[in-house]
Amino acid sequence: MPLQLGEVIERIDAREFAGVDQAHEQVAYFGAVQGAHIGFLAVLHTWNQKMLHHPHLHCVVPSGGLSPDRSQWIRCRRRFFLPVKVLGRLFRGKFLAFLGAAFQQKKLRLVGSLANWRKPVEFDRFLRQLRSVNWVVFAKRPFGGPEYVIKYLARYTHRVAIANGRLVEMQNGRVTFRWRDSADGNQQKLMTLDAVEFIRRYLLHILPSRFVKIRHFGFLANRNRREALLLCRSFLPSPVSPLPDPLTATQRQAVKRTCPVCKIGTLHILDWIPAGTFLPPNQKPSVDSS
Repeated sequence: MPLQLGEVIERIDAREFAGVDQAHEQVAYFGAVQGAHIGFLAVLHTWNQKMLHHPHLHCVVPSGGLSPDRSQWIRCRRRFFLPVKVLGRLFRGKFLAFLGAAFQQKKLRLVGSLANWRKPVEFDRFLRQLRSVNWVVFAKRPFGGPEYVIKYLARYTHRVAIANGRLVEMQNGRVTFRWRDSADGNQQKLMTLDAVEFIRRYLLHILPSRFVKIRHFGFLANRNRREALLLCRSFLPSPVSPLPDPLTATQRQAVKRTCPVCKIGTLHILDWIPAGTFLPPNQKPSVDSS
């Protein structure tokens, strides 16, 4: 997304996913799966290697879709899937339409350096600037196969901004961490920040309460995913050999939610305890393995 949107997105409810579903469905009609009902998942990332605000989506899209009458699987052409430039323009149009509606409904917190955009004339000028910029969609077939992509994204689904392994030291109120400079041949470098600035950058990437970071669309949407996947598999040839498990042992254990006490039962969420909440002295946390 254009850099000009960075400050605005920091001050509104996260809407990075807005229009993604509609844009992909429309492009499917112009791409290599014309008329197909496609499905995909999208994972939101908001940071770069320096922990600066850099909102972007990683999307995993199957190379085909269900026919409108759900009677067959429509494959994409071998060397072409989606017109990325058209997809970029469509997503730009959808997102800016949502942004304009949010402005009309006074849902934007235009304060500080953005206060001038409270004027409709100035905000319209800002939208025109965004429409003149190319919004980049980078699509490619994974080099390591679909298993590699899923395993790569799995490392980031529950991670925020920076991993512990990148932290080097904290001395005299300053934090040093490693970062990869993609503009210099992916060289590993060190960056030192004042602790307050480090925390400020980290907090940029804490998503609002109840905001869903991973979303599923089309035939992968939660409400009909099980039935749709069974239908898709019935149209596709069975794999010659069993596919390797893309998850590590730790990730597999987390998915199963096995009780850490009896090692047999499955844990069920009874309630969420917000951070900073203290339980009454006579109430002890319980483990439900029923």
